[in-house]
Amino acid sequence: MSDLTFKRHRRLRRTESMRALVRETHLRTEDLIFPIFVVEGEGVKNPVASMPGVHQVSLDYLTEEMEELVQLNIRSVIVFGVPAEKDEVGSQAYHEDGIVQKAIRQIKEEVPSLTVIADTCLCQYTDHGHCGVVRDGDIANDESLTYITQTAVSQAEAGADIIAPSNMMDGFVASIRHGLDEAGYSHIPVMSYAVKYASSFYGPFRDAAHSSPQFGDRRAYQMDPSNRLEAIREAESDVQEGADFLIVKPALSYLDIMREVKDRFNLPLVAYNVSGEYSMIKAAAQNGWVNEQEIVLEKLTSMKRAGADLIITYFAKDAAKWLKED
Repeated sequence: MSDLTFKRHRRLRRTESMRALVRETHLRTEDLIFPIFVVEGEGVKNPVASMPGVHQVSLDYLTEEMEELVQLNIRSVIVFGVPAEKDEVGSQAYHEDGIVQKAIRQIKEEVPSLTVIADTCLCQYTDHGHCGVVRDGDIANDESLTYITQTAVSQAEAGADIIAPSNMMDGFVASIRHGLDEAGYSHIPVMSYAVKYASSFYGPFRDAAHSSPQFGDRRAYQMDPSNRLEAIREAESDVQEGADFLIVKPALSYLDIMREVKDRFNLPLVAYNVSGEYSMIKAAAQNGWVNEQEIVLEKLTSMKRAGADLIITYFAKDAAKWLKED
């Protein structure tokens, strides 16, 4: 053996302190964005059956949620609304007293230091469940932009720090950027769902947001999971239209896309660790098949390693507790 020459990579793995010293990728609580589902009414804290640990909450429970996030040092939330009424154009999405607008105002009043991101879409608010206006059975792209932009402006007026459009209409970033600038909100950034695939991993979210399409599906406007180059074209368009952040959704099955987007575009990249990814781990952990803490932290770290600067995740609270313990 004394005549053999080979690399001894294990020298840097011998102890925990040595491994920590040379660790290349770091997950921080500040990287995490917690999704909140707000509903009309009072005294509402509905558990989402397909997402253990996730609840729909009314505004009177929102204070409790915010206090917990502050204690955990989670600094950012993304707000989704579940309205009491829906119509064909999703008018509650852009109403000044819509559920998201009311939630934003309350959060900014109670915890002004918290960064509030407004999910900007119509699907939770339309009676057909699609992300735009339906005309003759099709999604009318340009007409939908009008309502989506109105929604973005109303959310900015309510106090949102960031607008996050998730509808995947062509030109949605350009339309929102123009609308915000015209309304005096040129300082509000756009966190674009630039690369959003038509994924089977969204199922549990639709239970939480009550946003399942009443007919057809969303493949005519969300991306084909088989496509890689199209993702780059989508992200490039949004960068040219004025996006300030880029989101890749889902995250876990699209780490390759995330890496490519990060390598090509010099903007903060956000991974959306979606509901199906969350629920699968929760179910496996409840059955004792996996170590939840270890697998979650490994999964979130993989997203950071693939290039994500920030992660939207339903595991934010749990991950913050585990990172604090470490």
